[in-house]
Amino acid sequence: MARSKREQLAGLLLLLCALLTPTLSLADDAGLVATIEASHKFSKKLNAGFEAEFRSRNNFRTADRVGLGADVSYKLLPWLKASAGYTLLIDNNREKITYQDDGVSYNNWRPSYWGLRHRFNVSLTASYKVKRVELSLRERWQYTYRPSKTIDNFDFDEAMWEDHLVHAKGKNVLRSRLQAEWDIPKCKFDPFASVEFHTTRELEKTRFIVGVSHSVKKKHEFKVYYRYQVTGSSSDEPNIHMLGLGYNYKF
Repeated sequence: MARSKREQLAGLLLLLCALLTPTLSLADDAGLVATIEASHKFSKKLNAGFEAEFRSRNNFRTADRVGLGADVSYKLLPWLKASAGYTLLIDNNREKITYQDDGVSYNNWRPSYWGLRHRFNVSLTASYKVKRVELSLRERWQYTYRPSKTIDNFDFDEAMWEDHLVHAKGKNVLRSRLQAEWDIPKCKFDPFASVEFHTTRELEKTRFIVGVSHSVKKKHEFKVYYRYQVTGSSSDEPNIHMLGLGYNYKF
């Protein structure tokens, strides 16, 4: 019986991958996203948490981002939750090369550099349970502010390094996520899947996720998942496959 449950879980995850994941490309990047969380439930309605996150890119070889955040959530209704949060992001910005009019000769080179961003968000999450499947829709408004920063820039025409000012910038994003979570009888792992759209003036990126979670004594929760991120046509970042690892301690 236990074996049939494992086969059922594996088959479900394979089906979800086939349904949610679009056509892949050899030009896609790959990386890791790892999170450590701690959360506390003050009451049946009020919950607060902290999170530390690390991401990599360039086929796992380059550190991409470190994030430190906190959030608080409150159940307005049995099926509706509101939340707000703040995250400090420390980003490893990609290098940038510009070319002369001939499209071959270098013009300027901006090496990769580390910079800060401040991110604020507010969310509303509606959930509905159908037998052992919980469906949820989260709408999140996200504002990210990047302070100005002076960095090095190499001018090939002058063959010298110059100071380059990266101007301060604010950005608003609407994130819409549809998620499904399964509670399989007598199975220690709970599969989940989601699709999330990041929208500014256009669809900026789409994230497809499939994974499983496992709880130990209701205090420790572990997650393993696969995330495929598709960027919009106006972005110069490649699509990326990500291995996700998460741990949450509930106290």
